[in-house]
Amino acid sequence: MQKSEQTRWEGVELFPYAVSQGSTPGVHPWVTDFETKIIRAEGAFRACVQLKDQGFAPDVIVAHPGWGESLFLKEVWPRAKLGIFCEFYYVSEGADTGFDPEFPVEDVSGNNCRLRLKNLNNHMHFDFADAAIAPTSWQASSFPDSFRSKITVVHDGIDTDVIRPNQNVQLNLRRSGAAAPLTFTRNDEVITFVNRNLEPMRGFHIFMRALPKILTERRNARVIIVGGDGVSYGAKPSIEKNGADSWKEVFINEVRGRISDEDWARVHFVGQVPYVNFVSLLQLSTVHVYWTYPFVLSWSLIEAMSAGTAIVASDTAPLREVITHGENGLLVDFFSIDSLVQAVCCLLDDPQERQRLGTAARHTAVAAYDLNTVCLPKQLAWVEALAQRNQDKG
Repeated sequence: MQKSEQTRWEGVELFPYAVSQGSTPGVHPWVTDFETKIIRAEGAFRACVQLKDQGFAPDVIVAHPGWGESLFLKEVWPRAKLGIFCEFYYVSEGADTGFDPEFPVEDVSGNNCRLRLKNLNNHMHFDFADAAIAPTSWQASSFPDSFRSKITVVHDGIDTDVIRPNQNVQLNLRRSGAAAPLTFTRNDEVITFVNRNLEPMRGFHIFMRALPKILTERRNARVIIVGGDGVSYGAKPSIEKNGADSWKEVFINEVRGRISDEDWARVHFVGQVPYVNFVSLLQLSTVHVYWTYPFVLSWSLIEAMSAGTAIVASDTAPLREVITHGENGLLVDFFSIDSLVQAVCCLLDDPQERQRLGTAARHTAVAAYDLNTVCLPKQLAWVEALAQRNQDKG
């Protein structure tokens, strides 16, 4: 963690680390990512040397290796067992790269070289990590066979007691220039769409292109879109090519001419909202749309299921591990805008089917993804097994 001073969080001491430099100006673009990880790895290494000098000697180290911090920790504590979080291994086929023909990879062979270099950090960890954990089987399957046997599949977990159905939920949405907020309850027809940032990798372009017809067919529907204007995973749009510097504006510009002012007033972009408001939003959602390239699974999908919301999701990995079409949600071809519109409108027309799917979604979330009763016990058992291996060796 890069913070200015030592702090505490829920009884846990947090020790900061500092970086000694920034990325080298003009360095080869394929190397920038790895250099950044090395800079962070050195900072974490130096901080841990100080901890060792103070007498700290862990039995187990648990790390997310994605930013590089854990690269050199076994140099400090060689006897410690290291467990890593295997979130994603970059592949040239079968995942996000090359999935969407609208955004083709311009230099395929060069991009494959870049991905190999992005995986250097993963491969360096393979040499000394004692065990690993991944949130979905599909994410685990992206890793090479030589390391996959070390990966245990356990999801991060959702607190299904906090996120649960609430028939009495109420959410006030303040509007710019309006004297009074809009108040939403379960009696309103609300379609929700959530991203950390609104970008193509999470299907924002497909959802936006479905809006004109959804708004025409559902005259009372309100659409609430959560997400920032930046990018979390993909590239930013080019102003010269796209006419805007955010994907939000790019796709608003694309569809706005096909949506009347009256209908557009029913579309609400709320940015990134406080968590308590986010929970309320899911609880009042009539239909929740979750769209993504084959990539890491967002917590927001499981959270929406935990809230008992009827889900329409893209038929992509790893969603098929979570949603069975027609049982606890609907899966729709990622690229089929008409099928997305049809699925959403059919559910809005059928409250009994929404209730059935939402109840089943809630059951899935509780039975397979609850933090306290399912995921955390498995995670703790995984850590305990690592500690036991250390004791057995000692």
